[in-house]
Amino acid sequence: MRALKIAAIAEALTLALLLVNLVTIHVPAISSLLGPLHGTAYLITIAAALTAIPARARWLALIPGVGGVAALARHQAE
Repeated sequence: MRALKIAAIAEALTLALLLVNLVTIHVPAISSLLGPLHGTAYLITIAAALTAIPARARWLALIPGVGGVAALARHQAE
């Protein structure tokens, strides 16, 4: 569960930073650094959700960007 929390936060944070970079200064080096980090965090979030939480909430992790956070919130609400 801890890995899922860390990966979900990293996924949402890297997406936010990518979007801020895109809207403001658009430095290609930032995009080339954060893009693979976001993709890796997304894949780790999916894998951790499939193994750590029940079926009702795990499919929310497939939503890019905020799916991990949504899956955690749904799991904690249940």
